[in-house]
Amino acid sequence: VQVVESGGGLVQPGGSLRLSCAASGFSFSNYAMSWWRQAPGKAREQVAIISHAGSSTNYADSVKGRFTISRDNTKNTVYLQMNNLKPEDTGVYYCVAPGPSWGQGTQVTVSS
Repeated sequence: VQVVESGGGLVQPGGSLRLSCAASGFSFSNYAMSWWRQAPGKAREQVAIISHAGSSTNYADSVKGRFTISRDNTKNTVYLQMNNLKPEDTGVYYCVAPGPSWGQGTQVTVSS
């Protein structure tokens, strides 16, 4: 199982980023996928999760209405669209596959 995140970067407050996670080594369309994040000095927290078919999603209260998780089972890829970013969204974002299997993470920094 392997997951590789991309799309992080530096963005100003109020800006947007789209994270991608390319997965391989398992039957992607049969499993739920999730995004987690870890802010400096804090524990990792689950940000969003999507069902295997993409019909069901759930979000942390802190990102509801701003973040959208989606997936393309034809590309074995899961996305996290992040809008209206806030400084408190800063952290390393991880894609998690069944196992659990974690990617290396992608840094998101929200700062003016």
